[in-house]
Amino acid sequence: MELGLKGKIALVTGSSRGIGRGVEEALAAEGCDVMLTGRDAAALDEAAAAIRGKGRRAAIAAIDLREKDAAGKLIEQLRREFGALDILVNNAGATKRGDFLTLTDADWEDGYALKFFGHMRLARAAWPLLKERRGSLIAIGGTGGRKPTEEFTIGSSVNAAVAAFSKCMADRGKHDGVQVNCIHPSMVETDRLWKRIKAEMDRTGWPEQKAREEMCKGFGITRFGKVNDVADLISFLVSSRATWMHGATIDLDGGEIPTL
Repeated sequence: MELGLKGKIALVTGSSRGIGRGVEEALAAEGCDVMLTGRDAAALDEAAAAIRGKGRRAAIAAIDLREKDAAGKLIEQLRREFGALDILVNNAGATKRGDFLTLTDADWEDGYALKFFGHMRLARAAWPLLKERRGSLIAIGGTGGRKPTEEFTIGSSVNAAVAAFSKCMADRGKHDGVQVNCIHPSMVETDRLWKRIKAEMDRTGWPEQKAREEMCKGFGITRFGKVNDVADLISFLVSSRATWMHGATIDLDGGEIPTL
């Protein structure tokens, strides 16, 4: 299926590994040039080399989006490198799990600093460029935003805020010509998920395959997701094939059963 993405310019945050890395590679494979950003310069260099290997342009910015001036600096660098922007994927951000009564104010502030305020500031800085090219913004939240649990109070709250913010921007996007959607991925095969699988193996003594099977049963899912599951959905959403998909929040969770 031709997606009409050849020659588009994309900015993907949190793009040194995990979902972000998969998204940038998928977009490059569809013909996009990509601006990569994260805090690990060496990993960004490696990711950029892979994109150049596909014959596309790549630039990197090792930057901490929790800093208040980071979004503006990143967009200025993007202007210098590419001069325009068609696709913004706000992916960066992780939040701490734990007992609500022991989580500190600093834990909460850190959770919101990157995944909510980082998303918000970058959307604001990038909006004029997206408006100019009638571009697309994708926000990556998480299913905790719709299915909150007691051990994920920070993440559930932040992801719900990301979804609400995305809906607000989609409302604005209707008259500014910017497409906005939000994705809530669930259990995707990343380093973060592997730590949870390993913890279950240590707790139960199960071999890896048994731990995976029992965890999938517990979550009520068909399988764990792959990075490409998210990347392929994003490639479609920002393409010429999905222009009527606007203001949506999509649970990408393999049929996960709510725990509440």
